[in-house]
Amino acid sequence: MAVKKIWTINHACGDTTQVDLSDRPADRRAGYARWLAERDCTDCWRATQGEDAESKAEWLAKKRAAEQAEAEEWSARYRMPPLEGTARAIAWGTRCRHQLMAAAYTAIVAEGTTSEEEWAAIEDAARPLTRAGWWIDQRDADPADLPELLAAATAGDRPTENPHF
Repeated sequence: MAVKKIWTINHACGDTTQVDLSDRPADRRAGYARWLAERDCTDCWRATQGEDAESKAEWLAKKRAAEQAEAEEWSARYRMPPLEGTARAIAWGTRCRHQLMAAAYTAIVAEGTTSEEEWAAIEDAARPLTRAGWWIDQRDADPADLPELLAAATAGDRPTENPHF
């Protein structure tokens, strides 16, 4: 007698489905059927993922809003000028600038050998970089590399008195 190929699965959600397991080796069908029975059916799983996606999106929006508020408060406290770019880029760039500057302070001043006076010079070098895209591009940079990155920034990343439009 051949091992059955069509299995009736009583899912954890209470639904029952017929599943064709002919694509699995005969000796693995029973174990896979048991595993399927411990889970919700596809429709119920998708429904819960949809709710999960909404709650994740809500959580992410709250997290981003908190990060944005913290970054804007930090920018005001340390006299960092507003960034330039699209509204979305400005918000993202402001968060990236705050995160990189805070991490760099920790890496090169708090845990490193850079003095507060040297850090003030690094902050002064960062202030003219107002292109949001520059800060976004540096989001994955090693914080200890910030002084070198600031030195490598181009004139296009800094505004001029007489911009050419």
